[in-house]
Amino acid sequence: MATLPPNTASDTQPAGSQALRAQLGLRELILDGELPAGSRISELWVVDRLGVARTPVRAALLRLQEEGFLEPIPSGGFAVRSFTENDVWDAIEVRGTLEGLAARLAAERGVAVRILRDLQRCVERIDEVLRGDLTEARFEDYVEANEAFHRLLAGACGSAVIERQLEKAMASPFASPSGFVLVQAVTPDAHDTLVLAQAQHRAVIDAIERREGARAEALMREHARIAHRNLQSALDSQKAMNRLQGGALIRR
Repeated sequence: MATLPPNTASDTQPAGSQALRAQLGLRELILDGELPAGSRISELWVVDRLGVARTPVRAALLRLQEEGFLEPIPSGGFAVRSFTENDVWDAIEVRGTLEGLAARLAAERGVAVRILRDLQRCVERIDEVLRGDLTEARFEDYVEANEAFHRLLAGACGSAVIERQLEKAMASPFASPSGFVLVQAVTPDAHDTLVLAQAQHRAVIDAIERREGARAEALMREHARIAHRNLQSALDSQKAMNRLQGGALIRR
């Protein structure tokens, strides 16, 4: 739970770990709906609620502003943001564009055998998930393997700059590679969609191995279109929106 015991952050705890603790705690409160869009948040409120010192709280609030969850207000403090459909669409598009660039550079620059092997293991884990019925547990297993695949791909390009920008893009609300995966559990074509995504995973690995940069980039750009379709499916179904963490932040 995001509500942490008071006074658990000692003065000897590193400020960086306290800031991360406050950042994760606040993000959870927002995505779980305890802090709805428009809620005002002050440093002192976070200190009292999460039991973290004021300086790291200030850093956590700024990080959440960078991620897009918060916006500063003229009277001081921050407010929880809401998002239009276009905001979410654009965030997915940015992530897909950067992943396409990462895939192209990975293919053009070459990737260590170890990284290719790790990418293949992620694909094999997803194969195992897709062989059985898509239960809640299997969807969660898919999310874990899928996120591992995308993290590996971000690092495979050999560019710390692009990897850092991708990390930032994936932290944006609803733009992570698995942001809408759990929503698929209530759609009739869930299995077919995941099978298509898996085929794209395999094709990207093949393109990277063959040093086909343009093909690898195009595949990852197309891969992001699945998230776009999942977004539209969620917006068209209240049942799906109820499964989307933070869905209440999206203005309809």
